[in-house]
Amino acid sequence: MAVNKSGVLAGQVAIVTGASRGIGEAIAKRYAMEGARVVVTARSVDEADHYLPGTIKDTVEVINAAGGEAIAVRADLSVAEDRHNLVRETQEAFGPADILVNNAAVTYFIPVADFPERRFRLMMDVQVWTPFELSQLVLPAMRERGAGWILNISSGAAIHPDKAAGARGGTVYGMCKAALERFTTGLAQEVYDEGIGVNVISPGLVETPGVIHHKLITEETRDRVTPMEYMTESCLRLVHGDAKTLTGRIDYADQVMQEFNLEPTPLI
Repeated sequence: MAVNKSGVLAGQVAIVTGASRGIGEAIAKRYAMEGARVVVTARSVDEADHYLPGTIKDTVEVINAAGGEAIAVRADLSVAEDRHNLVRETQEAFGPADILVNNAAVTYFIPVADFPERRFRLMMDVQVWTPFELSQLVLPAMRERGAGWILNISSGAAIHPDKAAGARGGTVYGMCKAALERFTTGLAQEVYDEGIGVNVISPGLVETPGVIHHKLITEETRDRVTPMEYMTESCLRLVHGDAKTLTGRIDYADQVMQEFNLEPTPLI
């Protein structure tokens, strides 16, 4: 599959956080395939930066080699200066962001009784405050143009669990995602009349490096694994069209695929 410079995102500028690997990397590629100029960001610039494979340099190289346009901006999104610099470098390179995808996450699976405060605050900073502040930073230009899209990546962990089921330390993760979903619907309401769409989507269980590391795919869960292309196609659909009729949604990738009769597209 090649890059279509005249695709549905032609001329759009997209920021995708957590784009060194997994879902963020895949979303960045899919947007570039539809003509978007993509800014990919994460902490991992070189292979030595993280214990999991994948870097933002790798993501950018694949996109540019296929004829797309992308730049990498290193950012530790728990640091305010890096968040502001990400938006500033985006504007300097491509112009104001038309699309913001809040995908980055730092996750620890630890029971509440043992959860350290510093890790709690880090998770809240990256998964809740960062999407909030990045949205604040891109909103002025979106409002000025009367158009824009913000897409937040959630998880089924946001749903209240069955209290009788066995727990594995996912309470704080679920708190973060539940907060992200409520933020999404609230912001969607606030900017409804301004041409800005705000949505949140959960991937289901996708076989990413992080999912494998946390051993979330087991014999019991393997039949629930969702193809990555379901997520990328759904994330594409939720950032173009009429923002007034496509906003404030709390979606799951497989449901979006079915609702809009989407077909998965192989990634570059």
